[in-house]
Parts: sequence; structure tokens; C-alpha cells
Amino acid sequence: MADTRDVLLVDGYNMIGAWPELSALVQSGMQEARDRLLERLADHQAYSGRRVIVVFDAYRVPGLGKTFAQSKVQIYFTREKETADECIERLVRDLSSKRRSIYVATSDQVEQHVAFGQGALRVSARELLIEIEESEREVQKRIQQDSAKLSRNSLDAKLSPELRKLFERWRRE
Repeated sequence: MADTRDVLLVDGYNMIGAWPELSALVQSGMQEARDRLLERLADHQAYSGRRVIVVFDAYRVPGLGKTFAQSKVQIYFTREKETADECIERLVRDLSSKRRSIYVATSDQVEQHVAFGQGALRVSARELLIEIEESEREVQKRIQQDSAKLSRNSLDAKLSPELRKLFERWRRE
């Protein structure tokens, strides 16, 4: 069965350059910044239900390119002499369907216009960061609500103070 989920195509290095946390991590090494981006996008994918594909530009790196999955996020390193923009445009064409929406996350104005012209919806780096931060807050809120429910539903909370003392006395004997 074909995957009909909405797709979020992300220009990886564009996000790294635009998000303050990630651009600061570049000082420690690009791999660390890429890993943090992929971690946040994997969490966002789980929350949003969208299929996430991240494209990293390997334009000047010889070879055929590389595609793999990490935490269910698909990762593309472009082939030699292919830019991330070209790869994203190809993926928009390949993935276009009446049954799903395709979102392209980049702050590159030209790429936004090209993707929009092919029927994709554009999301700026800033908009994606805001969306991810909102989903992270929502997940934290749900976790806190669930743990509050669990503590309210514990057996200890249902016992009378006298019965609690009796059990405590038995436990110590």
C-alpha cells in the first residue's frame, strides 16, 4: 500500500543556518548540528504524522549521493553536482499526489517559488521552528497531564489515612 501521508521536505543546511541553536552547534561540528536537527524532526514527525524527508547538499562531494533513514526520518545527501534545491524539486515532482500535501521547508526565496509553482506549500525556517517548538510544548503538557493522572489513580491515593497507617505498620514488621 502506498504511503499517502503528507510530506515535509526540509532543506537541512538551510535550517541549520537559520535556527540559532543549530547554527551555534556548528562551532562544535556540523555533524552535531545535523544530529540535533534530525532528532527534533524525528520527534516532530511522530507528533505531526507527516512523513519527513531531509535533504543535505553534497554538491561538491564526489559520488552518487546517499539515502538512508534515521529514526524514521528519510535523509538524502545529494549526488555530485546536484544541489539540495534540485533534489527537493525532483522529490516534489516524484511525490506529488492528489491524496497528500507536500510542504517544503526552506528560507531560500527562489526555492520557495519553484516548489510553490509545482504545487507544494512553503514553510520558512522560522515557521518550521515555531511549529516544532509548539509541538514540543504540547508533548510536554501531555506528559505532565498523564503523570498527574497516574499519581491521582494510584492505590495509595484511594486508601483512607487509617488504612495507610495500618499497611505501613505491617510493612515495617
